[in-house]
Amino acid sequence: MFGWIHTVLNWILFNLKLIPNHQVGWKSLNRKTGQLEREQEPLMKKLKLIALFNPLTEWIDATHAMRLYLHRRNVQKGQEEGTPASHNQIKGFIDYYHINMKDFEPSDPEKYRTFEDFFIRRHKPSSRPIYEKDDPSKAIVCADSRVVTYDSVPQAKKLWIKGSDFSITNLVMDVNLGAKFDDGAVASFRLSPQDYHRYHSPVTGTIKEFRSLPGNYYQVDPIALRSRVNILTSNARDYVLIDTQEFGEVLFVAIGATNVGTVYIHEKYRKPGTQISKGDELGMFQFGGSSIIVAFEKDRIRFDDDLRECSAACIQVSVEMGMSLGRATGTSSASYAAVVKGDAA
Repeated sequence: MFGWIHTVLNWILFNLKLIPNHQVGWKSLNRKTGQLEREQEPLMKKLKLIALFNPLTEWIDATHAMRLYLHRRNVQKGQEEGTPASHNQIKGFIDYYHINMKDFEPSDPEKYRTFEDFFIRRHKPSSRPIYEKDDPSKAIVCADSRVVTYDSVPQAKKLWIKGSDFSITNLVMDVNLGAKFDDGAVASFRLSPQDYHRYHSPVTGTIKEFRSLPGNYYQVDPIALRSRVNILTSNARDYVLIDTQEFGEVLFVAIGATNVGTVYIHEKYRKPGTQISKGDELGMFQFGGSSIIVAFEKDRIRFDDDLRECSAACIQVSVEMGMSLGRATGTSSASYAAVVKGDAA
C-alpha cells in the first residue's frame, strides 16, 4: 500500500515539476557546480523520517520499538539485494538517481550479477583524482558523500549531531582513546544509497589500532542525526586509528545505517603497523545509506573554508572522494610510524 502511494506521489510531483529530480532531502552545496540543491530522496522516505524522528514520537516511543522493527526489515532487505533476482532493480535505480555509469567499471549495468554487486561498484581510476597526492600535509575527502566539518565536538553537537549520547568516547567505547579527540575537529560524511560505497583513507600514515563494534542500523539522514535519538553511537561500526607525522593521530570510524549488511575494513588495514597512503581504499559498506566520522586531535587540521562556512550554516557540501578536505596546522615530535620503523631497523 505504502509503495503504491509513494509511486503515485512521486509521479505527480515529478511530472508537475513541483519537486524536480526528487530533490526533497536536506540542503547541500554541490562543490563541483557551486549550486545549492536538495538531495535526491524518495518522498515516502522523507515522510517516514519526519514521522519517526520528532520530539513527539521520540517521547512516545521510549523503547524505540518502531525503529527496531524497521531495523529488522532493513537487515532482511539487505539480504535480498544479494540474490540474482535483485539484478532487475539496477536499471531503474540508475535512472531514478541519474547515476553517471561512465565513472565506474564495469560501466555496463548488465555486468553486475546482483544489486549488491552493483552497490559496491568500483570507480574508474581516473574518475576521482587525489588532491595533492604527494603532499601528506593535505587531507582529502574519503568518500563520495555529503560532508559537514566542525572545529570541535561541542560545535558539532550544537549545530548538527544532536544525539544526547554523542561523544568520541561513546563512539569508540574507549575512554582513553576518546579523550584524545573530544576537543578535536570532526568531519562527518554521510553516504546515501545512490553513492559509491567504498571509502578511502583521508591521510597518509600507519595503522595503530583496529576495532569492530556491533550495533543497530538506524537511519543517518540529517533528520535522524539532528534528533535526540543516539544514532551514531548505537549503529554498528568499525574504526581504525591512523598515526601520521602531519596530523598526529587520526580516527576513522565507518558507521553502518539503513539497509547496510556489512561495515567492512579490509583485513590488511586491521593490522597495527600497516602503512596506508591517502586515497588508498580502506573498506566498503554493503547495501544502504551509511556514515563516516573522521576525527582529528585539537589544533591539528584547518578544514577548507568553503566546508567550514557551509557547515556553520547547517548546509552539507556534496563532495567526491579525493577532493581537498583541509591542511595540517602542526607536526608531532615523534610519530608511531617512526617508532615502528625504528623497531624494524
